[in-house]
Amino acid sequence: MLDISTCSGQVTAGVLRGERSRFQLFGDTMNTASRMEHSGERNRIQLSQATADMLTEAGLASWITPRSSRIYVKGKGDMQTYWLQKSKHRKAKLSDMSRDMLTVAEAAETEDESESNEEIEVGFDGDTDQGMTKLERLVEWNVEVLASLLQQIIASRGDVVNDIAPLSNAEKRIGSGGGNVLDEFTPIIPLKRFEAEDLRARRRPSSIEIGDEAKSQLRSYLSLIAGLYKDNPFHNFQHASHVTASVKKLLTRIVRFGEGNGLAVNSESQRRVGKVNLDDLAGHSYGITSDPLTQFAVVFSAIIHDVDHPGVPNAQLVKENTRNAQIYKKSVAEQNSVELAWDMLMSDEYSALRACIYQTEADLQRFRQLVVNTVMATDIVDKELQALRKKRWEIAFSNNQDQDEGHDDRKATIVIEHLIQASDVSHTMQHWHIYKEWNERFFMECYGAYKAGRADSDPSVNWYKGEIGFFDFYVIPLAKKLASCGVFGVSSDEYLNYANANREEWVREGGALVEQYIAKFNKSRQL
Repeated sequence: MLDISTCSGQVTAGVLRGERSRFQLFGDTMNTASRMEHSGERNRIQLSQATADMLTEAGLASWITPRSSRIYVKGKGDMQTYWLQKSKHRKAKLSDMSRDMLTVAEAAETEDESESNEEIEVGFDGDTDQGMTKLERLVEWNVEVLASLLQQIIASRGDVVNDIAPLSNAEKRIGSGGGNVLDEFTPIIPLKRFEAEDLRARRRPSSIEIGDEAKSQLRSYLSLIAGLYKDNPFHNFQHASHVTASVKKLLTRIVRFGEGNGLAVNSESQRRVGKVNLDDLAGHSYGITSDPLTQFAVVFSAIIHDVDHPGVPNAQLVKENTRNAQIYKKSVAEQNSVELAWDMLMSDEYSALRACIYQTEADLQRFRQLVVNTVMATDIVDKELQALRKKRWEIAFSNNQDQDEGHDDRKATIVIEHLIQASDVSHTMQHWHIYKEWNERFFMECYGAYKAGRADSDPSVNWYKGEIGFFDFYVIPLAKKLASCGVFGVSSDEYLNYANANREEWVREGGALVEQYIAKFNKSRQL
């Protein structure tokens, strides 16, 4: 029989000397967890409010349920606590989930690098998955991620979720510009700002219900999105989920340039539980982390950014003069992804879901703009777009930049673009075995296209040297840019270190790996 109680926050660690020297943890967090244990129940795990909040922010709100009554904790008074529960539909198994999916708990900082649970993979206990496929499990994880953000959006509106029928004309007008999504791109997106008092007055997102209808529509929508992804070795729904996990990770680590690598903590009580005032949070993130709609839009974009990807680059689509290439001319795959995902979201069957996302035309317009900018940023091949992006970064983070009225919006806009770019190639900046797996997947996709007559040159000839060039001229400069701007805190150093390490490992092993890739591809064709 077990009786477990948990509390999350800062602790002090040390080794007590003596005849029985031992490692021990001290502090208010430990004391609270110990005292909570007296009110626990057999075979149940009790969670503090801080722990429940972290699970909710990590997209795992379905894992918790509030206790029916508050408990008394010595030295704390009455406390609201929660039970960790088995979901009605499934229970995620932590050992099978990526540490990126648990970044709110900052698991990435403490895990042993030899462990393999960084890979973006969602697993469930065999006795609770009800025969769910891998794709269905990925859909469920994405549902929980977006549902938790919807809770935060609703909380930021004072729990308002009204019928959005009055917005029907705006919904028909916005995003129906005639087939060229790229024309909607804007260098500065005005983000919504919240007063400190408004932020402090928000209800806890974990106490918000988005409603069964909206949750069902969200699951239906993401299931259809997953179905629109082709069965490519690389550009598939698993890749989209991998990118989504990286986006979540970076969003939790945005800090303000010139003010250190962490958010300010203003009181001892906040320091004990690892909390930050929301007004501090708003000021340190250029408005990104104080506005849940912005976060939702970026995560949503990560999920849809490769919908219907054909498995060949845009240049090949233009060469083949496909229907989409005739419509969009450039950034063909990216524009098509936005159009398909947006048109589906605007259908009548997802009205309850849209009502959770936005309630005003201004929010609808901002949501659309964020989606367009974010997805368009994933076209890293177009030289013109890359040059414009580089110039905007230099302007935003120049030491000589005047602090005009849109200064923070300019920074936020370009930060979001680089956030999605880093996430799109995050496998190059993670553990070697993750990089190696996704590199093989991408090779198989490109080599398969060549064998199918949809590429002019054999990618295997220059894959080894090309990968070194990709590290030298894109991945490492991107990681250095994230580090130099100071926006992403410790993650930028982490990404840069992994990028350098993977490059060195590729130099040593890449040639042999390419030979293995070719042999594996040829063997698969013989079966």
